Amino acid sequence: MIATFILLGLLALAVGLVAGTFVQKKLSADKIASANARAEETVNNARAKAQEIELQAKKKSVQMLDEAKRDEAERRKELNAFQQRLEKRESLFDKQLLELQEKNKKSDDRAKELEAAKLDIDQLKADIRTRLEKVAELPREAAKEQLFKAVEEEAQDEILSRIRKIERAGTEEYEVKARNILSTVISRVASSHCAETTTTQVQLPSDDMKGRIIGKEGRNIKSLETLTGTEIIVDDTPNVITVSGFSPIRRQVARLALESLIKDGRIQPTKIEEAIEEAKRTLALDIKKAGEDAMIECGIPLGSVDPKLISILGRLKYRTSYGQNVLRHSIEVALIGNYLGKELGANAQELLKGGLFHDIGKAVDHDVPGAHPEIGYNIMKKFGFPEEVAYHSLSHHEDKPRNVEGYICKAADAISGSRPGARKDTLENYVRRLEDLEKVATSFPAVEHAYAIQAGREMRVFVSPQKIDDLGAWQLAKDIAKKCEQELQYPGEIKINVIREMRAIEYAR
Repeated sequence: MIATFILLGLLALAVGLVAGTFVQKKLSADKIASANARAEETVNNARAKAQEIELQAKKKSVQMLDEAKRDEAERRKELNAFQQRLEKRESLFDKQLLELQEKNKKSDDRAKELEAAKLDIDQLKADIRTRLEKVAELPREAAKEQLFKAVEEEAQDEILSRIRKIERAGTEEYEVKARNILSTVISRVASSHCAETTTTQVQLPSDDMKGRIIGKEGRNIKSLETLTGTEIIVDDTPNVITVSGFSPIRRQVARLALESLIKDGRIQPTKIEEAIEEAKRTLALDIKKAGEDAMIECGIPLGSVDPKLISILGRLKYRTSYGQNVLRHSIEVALIGNYLGKELGANAQELLKGGLFHDIGKAVDHDVPGAHPEIGYNIMKKFGFPEEVAYHSLSHHEDKPRNVEGYICKAADAISGSRPGARKDTLENYVRRLEDLEKVATSFPAVEHAYAIQAGREMRVFVSPQKIDDLGAWQLAKDIAKKCEQELQYPGEIKINVIREMRAIEYAR
């Protein structure tokens, strides 16, 4: 029974295996057939798309070819039009060139005709001139000179009266305005009439001190001269020794050192060195304070100027010019220039700073080669001053400054230097200047007498009325003034008065 069941089971298994194999083969055949069908369908679709793409490409290539043909046609059309325009312009240019050549030819012909006519006219003028000279029995230049002389004689009185009228009207008006402005400015400055001079003499308590200053075998005085760069002059003048040297700063150091040594009483080389070093420190502080005081007096902020330049400014305290203290002179120029600038509508602040530093070159002109205007200009530029401010160092010595401020600075410098009491001079120089003025005036042939008056600021020149007329007197005054400017050196200005007086004198007997 069991064997039967096993046998049946094996049989069923075999039948199932056979049936499964058949079914699997059937399914595989169906799948292959389906895959073949799909592959064929894919190939057919691809062929259809390829044909469609090929058609579209052919259609697009035809369109592009048509467009290219149209573009080519348009470009040919434009080129033809451009060529036609060029040909038209060429023909027009050829026509204009022919016209221009024709005009040039006509102009040349006209120029030749004009030249020939000019030659004819010149020849005609020469013939007429020759005939006139024969008729007048005078050459052309002589006739012209006689004509001009006659016209000049007839118009001389009229010209002279007109000159006098114009000069009188202008002079009176300008003098009134200038007098009002200057009186206002000078009254506001109100400087002292007497300026300090640099001290070069040292007072001694007794003549015995001279021997102690000289020292054994002159060692003390040699040490002083070597360390200060000055010359100590010991002469017969009672209770006085003199310090001589080009540099005012060195003279001042020597003076302070001597005063300190005299006060201490111990005079020997070691003490001399200490006294000189102390004098240098004292003088440096005094110089700095003098520069700061000048800045404050002029109302210029101390922070606006380099401290080194302020110290250089303070050195002017120990510098004089014609007996006038240069630092006081610089302050006066700054204030006068500032006030004049305000009155005349110029740059007052520029004139204030430029006027204060206009003579800064004199502080170092003993140590630096060159003229003090150029030295001062270079110093101000070095310390960063603007060109218009630094220029005042040059403008006050120029004949024709380049701007209004330059003229004002020059005028302020002249006012400060020429005002009464500002400068001192020796009697010999004063007399020599007056003699030179009179010699310049009497060097002209028509002058009979010349007198320098008003301390050399005015000159009265008497001329011979037979040798010179009124118009010539005006010209003579200008010639004398010009010669004074060229040959003489003087502060301020000189007024030249030429006097021509005609007197008819007869005696009744």
